[in-house]
Amino acid sequence: MKRFYNGREQKRVSGAMFSLIIFLVVILLFCAGIDSASQKARREQKNSLEDAIWRSITQYYAIEGRYPESLEILREEYGLQIDYDEFFVDYQVFGANLIPDVTILDRP
Repeated sequence: MKRFYNGREQKRVSGAMFSLIIFLVVILLFCAGIDSASQKARREQKNSLEDAIWRSITQYYAIEGRYPESLEILREEYGLQIDYDEFFVDYQVFGANLIPDVTILDRP
């Protein structure tokens, strides 16, 4: 018996659903923004590490006249810091006067 029903209850339910959907969309956009910022920061950290490694290699070559045999030399003598928990660094030497191959990979 809905003798005095005017439809307002239906509008409240649809308004609440609309508000809930908007709230969820805002939360999803916020989470996506945080994830994007985190990925950008990680890329910047990787680029900074690569630049530091190449600066150290170049400086070592300028002073010693040859390329370093390992990253350990750069860590000990030039203060190079590598976060091995975040990145895997592969350093391959082919000869004293051949530029080494440096590969930096993200750890999962």
